[in-house]
Amino acid sequence: MAGLLNIGTTFIPSSSNLLRNPNSLPSLRTNNPSNKTLIQAKIREIFMPALSSTMTEGKIVSWVKSEGDKLSKGESVVVVESDKADMDVETFYDGYLAAIMVEEGGVAAVGSAIALLAETEDEISEARSKANSSSPSAVVAETKMEKPQETVASIPPPPSPVKVSVPIAVSASSIHPASEGGKRIVASPYAKKLAKDLKVDLGSVVGSGPMGRIVAKDVEAAAAAAAAVVVSGAAPESPKPVAQSAPAKVSGSPGIELGSVVPFTTMQGAVSRNMVESLNVPTFRVGYTITTDALDALYKKIKSKGVTMTALLAKATALALAKHPVVNSSCRDGNSFTYNSSINIAVAVAIDGGLITPVLQDADKVDIYTLSRKWKELVDKARAKQLQPHEYNTGTFTLSNLGMFGVDRFDAILPPGTVSYSTSNSELLTLQRSLQGAIMAVGASQPSVVATKDGRIGMKSQMQVNVTADHRVIYGADLASFLQTLAKIIEDPKDLTL
Repeated sequence: MAGLLNIGTTFIPSSSNLLRNPNSLPSLRTNNPSNKTLIQAKIREIFMPALSSTMTEGKIVSWVKSEGDKLSKGESVVVVESDKADMDVETFYDGYLAAIMVEEGGVAAVGSAIALLAETEDEISEARSKANSSSPSAVVAETKMEKPQETVASIPPPPSPVKVSVPIAVSASSIHPASEGGKRIVASPYAKKLAKDLKVDLGSVVGSGPMGRIVAKDVEAAAAAAAAVVVSGAAPESPKPVAQSAPAKVSGSPGIELGSVVPFTTMQGAVSRNMVESLNVPTFRVGYTITTDALDALYKKIKSKGVTMTALLAKATALALAKHPVVNSSCRDGNSFTYNSSINIAVAVAIDGGLITPVLQDADKVDIYTLSRKWKELVDKARAKQLQPHEYNTGTFTLSNLGMFGVDRFDAILPPGTVSYSTSNSELLTLQRSLQGAIMAVGASQPSVVATKDGRIGMKSQMQVNVTADHRVIYGADLASFLQTLAKIIEDPKDLTL
């Protein structure tokens, strides 16, 4: 996936800015006797990359490198939060990170400059001067996320010229949020995330990595030491009346204040756009009741080997789709549709702050044990926001399961669909998205009173599934036939373990 990250990261020479802003060139020499203009493109702008087809802006999670650091081609420079995951972004060029224009926590539109890269140390000061003159655009992107929070905290706004002038100066003397006394704390992206989760102050951690860089084991050691101190001193600190300091918060939901206005996260914004877009597609729904006694028995038998019910359902769905390719198809432009060559089952997963659909690729061809191990790996990566684009946006059919919550039936909204990648000259990335043909909502398996074929009354475990499909491509008979096949596979699941 490193290739995709490189493609998504556009470190464009400043000479390419000639058409956008002729005044942004680092130097133009016109004193040549032959009146030839020499352009020295030694300062490059680092743009916010497009890491997915739905991404319109990105948030800077952390800068892996500090201002003045030397960079080598292919080296990670910054961690960006896209609408789906946190991703390391690499550089195409050697040079020096001269100026950071959007600090950690700042938001910038895709294609806008977030930093400047100098070819040599001599150009660093020139790059910083350029950053100072062009930083207002970066400040707008950075403060866009902070404004909703400030309006709640204080009604009368402070004088805008004074406030804006402080973050504009992106220079060596500016104090970074993750710094102490003006000296930047260098830590790996995972160490910073771990420190946030464990509530460890990086300023008190001594790094054991190269050049004193803080790595994950340093944070874990600091957290363990802090826990030991808390345990030994728990009795004296207990009388402090901390619980009464936040009466406005909801007792059952920590951190939530009634009446507060909360802006969408990057992921929530992407989900909102995708759902609205999908409502433009003519859809219909078909439900079906499936007996799960045999599937439940199989699950109990192989559960100890690491098999999950999600993997069993995904495998059964994939085998049924193999016999009904039209249900696995996708519509691109409203005038044609594609029979997808692979059966990639996306499964909806709720994570903190949003929803994501990790993809089990070629689910019809992978054995159930490998599929289960892969699913556990994808879920762990999804909750850590470390999924790569091909692991969440290449699904051809989606499963949404609320059965574990006791929900007996529900309808799902058709998701945006697959993304295909094409590259040119190793630096250009083209994203083509098409709507998925269908999504299946799976309810809980519950004991039900049923009539047997011989006219007797019996008890069987049954679940309800509802499929939402794109009516431009898939018709009622197609779904009915697919659901009949799926029911046969689940009610006689011997093929799931082959």
